[in-house]
Order: sequence, then structure tokens, then C-alpha cells
Amino acid sequence: MRTRIALFAALSVLPFSAMAHKAWILPSQTVVSGNAPTVTFDAAVSNDLFYFNHVPLKLDNLVITAPDGSTVNASNTATGKYRSVFDLELKQQGTYRIGVVNSGLSASWDENGTAKRWRGNAATFAKEVPANAKDLKVIQSVGRVETFVTNGAPNTTALKLQGEGIELVPVTHPNDLVAGEEAKFKLFIDGKPAQGLEVEIIRGATRYRNAQDEMKLKTDANGEFTARWNDAGMYWLETTSQDKKTNVPQAKERRLSYVATFEVLPQ
Repeated sequence: MRTRIALFAALSVLPFSAMAHKAWILPSQTVVSGNAPTVTFDAAVSNDLFYFNHVPLKLDNLVITAPDGSTVNASNTATGKYRSVFDLELKQQGTYRIGVVNSGLSASWDENGTAKRWRGNAATFAKEVPANAKDLKVIQSVGRVETFVTNGAPNTTALKLQGEGIELVPVTHPNDLVAGEEAKFKLFIDGKPAQGLEVEIIRGATRYRNAQDEMKLKTDANGEFTARWNDAGMYWLETTSQDKKTNVPQAKERRLSYVATFEVLPQ
């Protein structure tokens, strides 16, 4: 339990840019075809992209949206010391959205000179945090870590907005990315275009080069940004934000994070 709470704190409360560790979900392949092919996924929080050298990404809040918009389940899930794994049988034609979505609260207060800390959700907050807690500070958080895979012809039903936190809506389909070409995306916060979000994109295999070679971009007034892929490979994208738009009265601050993994294919 302590490990799960600590990981939730790292992923959904602290901005990713403030941490050395990066969370990600990595598919074995992103574009497949056939009668119900299977894709395997690794999920971890690591120092290097995409290597298992820190802790696993927990799958408690794994959500998989099928091409028709329905929710489907993973199979063969397992969590080891450094990574989680699962399989997904692509029974439908089209694009799947695979993500871990964390939403919750963290609180700190003083209790007779002793610092107390708590993490949980709105349902348990009133039961577990004293109503008269001294110096109470409550932070709400919403974090997403996701990726996309397509069986056959791509579609966009699974990519529709949910309306909470930071979400990415592709203009260029996420499974149609090619080295040497540009791709456009839009970022939204609570279903509305997010202007001025800073976006960082890093190609994988950072273990084998001295520089991160990151792309630093910013969304325009429509929440849109454009990335140009210089090389083929797996890429990691992240952005964070914070505001005061909480839906829990005691929480005065909300922290948002978004992470995605993309595959860029050679020309």
C-alpha cells in the first residue's frame, strides 16, 4: 500500500518536469492487422526511456477504450519489481486508446506538533481527514499516462474528449506518424482548448546518448502544436499544468499532468 500511494503521489501530484523519473506505457507495436491480433504492453516509471530501472507503473486504474467507444479489459496482467505487463487482443478494427488515469486528493496538516499526510479520493476525504485539522492543505490532481494502437484502418471514436484534466486530441492520427514529416495535436483542459501549455517530447533510447535531444513546444490559442519527427522510433510526450479549479471545497489547488507514447515509423 505504501508503494502504491507513493507512486500515485509522484505521478499525479508532482509535475513530471520536476522529476527525474518518467512514467510510460509502451506497446510492442502500434499498427497491426489481422483477425484479433494481440499487442503486449510494458508499463513503468524509469530513469531512461524506455528501460525498466526504477518502479512499475501500477495498473489499478488502467482504462482501455475500443474503436467503437466501449471499454474492454486487458489480459495476462502482472506487476514485477520494475515493470507491469499486460496483453490486449484487438478484436475490433480501428484505434484503441490505452491509459492509466489517476484522480485524487492529497492533504497535509499539523496534529499536536506532528506533520500528518494523507492521500485518497473525495469519497474518503471526509472520513479520514479531521474536519478541524490545523494548517490543512489539500491538493487535487488528475494525471493521464496513455498510448494508442490500431488494428487495420484507423478511426477516432476512442479519441473523443472525456472532459476532465489534460487530454490530447490528435489532428494527425497518432498511429500515422512518419519520420521527416510534421504532426499536429491539440491539448484540452476540462474539454476546452488549452493555450500556452508547454510540451516536451523526447525520443526513446536515452540510455545510449548523452543529450536528451528534447523538443520543447507550446500550444497556441486553439490548444494546437506541431511536432516534426527527425528520426523513427518511440517517443515520449509530457505536459503539466495547475490551476484553482477544484471540485472539493477544501482543495485550493489542482495539479494536472499528461503523458503519451507514440511510435514514429520510417518513410
